[in-house]
Amino acid sequence: MYSVGDQIVYGGTGVCEVEAVEEKTVSGQVRQYYRLRPLYQSGTISVPVDGKVFMRPVISKEEAEALIDAMPAMPAQNFHERNFTQLAAHYQQLLCSHDCADIAGLVVSIHAKKRTAENEGRRFGQIDAKFMKRAETLLFGEFSAALGIPYDEVGPYIAGKLGTEM
Repeated sequence: MYSVGDQIVYGGTGVCEVEAVEEKTVSGQVRQYYRLRPLYQSGTISVPVDGKVFMRPVISKEEAEALIDAMPAMPAQNFHERNFTQLAAHYQQLLCSHDCADIAGLVVSIHAKKRTAENEGRRFGQIDAKFMKRAETLLFGEFSAALGIPYDEVGPYIAGKLGTEM
């Protein structure tokens, strides 16, 4: 169980802070709920403590640093699929793993795919762009929380460490 002040990754929302753990009566049944405040979106979320939506603690600063250091060695998996539904499903599957390494690998792979398209004078696909943005939002949000730096400084921080644009 998480405590007030803990930062967690909540489903597809990303990093949230636990604002409260409270009891609510719904349909005559008393249950415990987390009140979550997304760090990079507005609003609050009320979710049962024993709910089915994925939740896990934010990675540590050491884990974030190690993952950033490992990014250059990650193989760029250029998943080429003409069927947009299958391409989106492939990307969604990686995002739904909620694993930082999987999401970092996805970011590396889509960036490589974008560079290849640009070098060949081709247009970068909308599905690729959409999932690159979503993956970066989730990854950079978690890195921001883990490293204790503002969200908008994460891309430059990674680029500085890797000597490449992010």
